Amino acid sequence: MTNPRSPFGLPRRDPNGSNGAGGHDDAGGAGPSGPGGPGDDLPRDLGGDNADDELTLKITGVRARQGEDPGEMELEIETSRGVIKAFFTPVEGKTGVALFLGGAGGGVRGPANEMYVTLAGELALAGVSTLRLEYRDAGEFEECVMDALAGCSFLKGIGAERTVMVGHSFGGAVAVKAGELAPIVSAVCGLSSQRFGTFEVERLSKPLLLIHGSKDEVLDQQASKDIFERAREPKRLVILDGDGHGLTQHADEARSLVTQFILEHAGEA
Repeated sequence: MTNPRSPFGLPRRDPNGSNGAGGHDDAGGAGPSGPGGPGDDLPRDLGGDNADDELTLKITGVRARQGEDPGEMELEIETSRGVIKAFFTPVEGKTGVALFLGGAGGGVRGPANEMYVTLAGELALAGVSTLRLEYRDAGEFEECVMDALAGCSFLKGIGAERTVMVGHSFGGAVAVKAGELAPIVSAVCGLSSQRFGTFEVERLSKPLLLIHGSKDEVLDQQASKDIFERAREPKRLVILDGDGHGLTQHADEARSLVTQFILEHAGEA
């Protein structure tokens, strides 16, 4: 029997299994059922200073309305730790998604001349949905990882099967840690990524793409080189000659690299 459709175009999970968009769900967890499975708890070690603190987050509901851009939905994901805002561009009947994360200051538009906004439209034409996530508390590593895991839980609940997580700067480290913890994440891309939060990158065990500018004055290219050296295969490092932290000088090249990576790991097989 075919599962009922979710209101966002993606097929909803079996009602007897994972919850849909409006249900109660757990974000995070490394148990057999993955993030969002009933009874899951967030792992305690998220790379911060308080590994002994109990960190949990539960999705209690989702509100949605039509966004300003064509085909886009503005979401408010209600959780036990506050509301996560996001912009969702779904593709009906497809189960691959790109999840985009901002830097320490937050934001949902992306580097490289607002790459995230551009890709939302371009990837939709290629059959991949996108979720641009706005942190509840930008710059707080553990909280932002939980936000990313909550995004994964939401996507899993409405039927997504493969998610490529893309993060810029601080968000690159968030993507690495959340990608390690969330089985639905099929690959991770870090743009001008920071080191902090990536000390267990060898546990990622998923395809990793790192892009960095050689003239980055915010986070030196050595940060991505260090992450690359410690990561397991498959992995790729691209240094854009002369570019800075925002990757604006090679914006088209950066967007092309990210697009190819997303289509390889979230597109149709």
